[in-house]
Amino acid sequence: MKKTIYSIVSLLLLTACGSTNIVSIPIENIDNTPLKVTELTKDQEKTWGHLDLIKDTVPGMSVDKAYNELLKNKKGKKVIVAVIDSGIDIDHEDLDGVIWTNDDEVPNNGKDDDNNGFVDDIHGWNFLGDSYNEQLEFVRILAKNDTSNPDYGRAQKDFEKEYNETVQTKQNVDQLVQIEPQARAIIKQHLGKEDFTEEDVKKITSADQAVAQSKGFYMFLYENGLNAQKLKDAATDFADRLNYNLKKDFNGRTPVGDNPYDIGDSKYGNGNVKPVKKSESHGTHVAGIIAAERNNGKGVNGVANNVEIMAIRAVPNGDEYDKDIALAIRYAVDNGAKIINTSFGKYYSPNADWVYDAIKYAASKDVLIVNAAGNESYNLDDTSKTVFPNDQVANGKEIANNFLSVGALANTYGGEMVASFSNYGKINVDVFAPGDDIYSTMPENEYEFQGGTSMAAPATAGVAALMRSYYPNLSATQVKDIIMRSGLPVTTKVVVGEAKEAKPFSDISSSGKMVNAYNALVLASKTK
Repeated sequence: MKKTIYSIVSLLLLTACGSTNIVSIPIENIDNTPLKVTELTKDQEKTWGHLDLIKDTVPGMSVDKAYNELLKNKKGKKVIVAVIDSGIDIDHEDLDGVIWTNDDEVPNNGKDDDNNGFVDDIHGWNFLGDSYNEQLEFVRILAKNDTSNPDYGRAQKDFEKEYNETVQTKQNVDQLVQIEPQARAIIKQHLGKEDFTEEDVKKITSADQAVAQSKGFYMFLYENGLNAQKLKDAATDFADRLNYNLKKDFNGRTPVGDNPYDIGDSKYGNGNVKPVKKSESHGTHVAGIIAAERNNGKGVNGVANNVEIMAIRAVPNGDEYDKDIALAIRYAVDNGAKIINTSFGKYYSPNADWVYDAIKYAASKDVLIVNAAGNESYNLDDTSKTVFPNDQVANGKEIANNFLSVGALANTYGGEMVASFSNYGKINVDVFAPGDDIYSTMPENEYEFQGGTSMAAPATAGVAALMRSYYPNLSATQVKDIIMRSGLPVTTKVVVGEAKEAKPFSDISSSGKMVNAYNALVLASKTK
């Protein structure tokens, strides 16, 4: 789910509860670096994740500094990065030059030319076939009506809470959608112009009640990063949530034609890795963060050059199936990926063992998995908040050392630099990376800001790809270790969680650090 949806939910629920629990935000500096006191420029807003903390006072990853000072005139090796996600617009102007092609497969001849078990898998594989909408996992558990399932009671409680909150929030969002055009018309009439900006609205002074209320409405939108289109998108998303994600008698798997609970039933899907509709944009955004073509004069630069993106469509509009994820990881490994990005997650996983086995298989083949920590502001060390996929059970020993879990940073350096939605945990989150308001590719040659740990993971995967490109002898385990050890240590307290608690940054991930490409490459150069 998009971060914007959770922002609207939190905002409306907070308003409905009349909460006044405002905490004092700590503002300690990190290593005496001054806080940024000026607004980011438009260009900095689009590139902040690549900027440098010391030079720009923004908690970026020093990507530009790495290219300018460490990688200049150097040639790296091609690295295949698999993106297990929704469909990817492989024809996008900023991605078409970095898409992996299976040279051993003849396009569209209906044959499995390379004998890998997949027919016409030219740029990857689509495990969802023609399906799109899906239930959430706990709804699927309830739909089976198996009360002996140990997760059934918890699933029932989560369903009731989620359903009631979604109904209420949808009603609130629908009201905002109805109010917006009325407020816009009043503002336009008052200002005497068709288009207006936030500054125009701020300057309005009027005793007219309708104008004052319309100004207040628009300032509410501006302050929460909303606009008319985002409200409409949210209304659609909440409708989908009720009609598909939370509907017990909905079966989105029918078009696929397999049994999703039989890991042996693996001959399904097709080679079409593109989105089924324009709004299926998540995978395209993630791919651009990793590897959008650098310095081509178009929308955005990816973190890594020398990358080929292997597109694997396995994440629907709802919760992914464990079987799809397990088989997707194995497909990526068997077809040459050295890094796998997994920007998705859920809190129930009835067949988690299939995914654990796939993670261990990837480890045995020296493949690094970079995973999004999740967007619910949870402390994942609380075992009641287990997120899947992960690399351990109940805070126990890691099943393999090739799995890197990433939390999200915002572009405000200081006490508020952890994105408000990001999960965290000393045991279950490894590092933090830029993930809020990240500008990247969208279907049909468009670009947009999106936020989530889904954006922090590919930023980190891009750094891993740089390391495996320029230092190809490094193992997956070494790459993970270097990313964690080379990050910038943060000594300040930061605000995290639903309760807005101030915690030392060192206590919210196992490394206590934020990813830094420059430092990682320096340490990589010194590692045997």
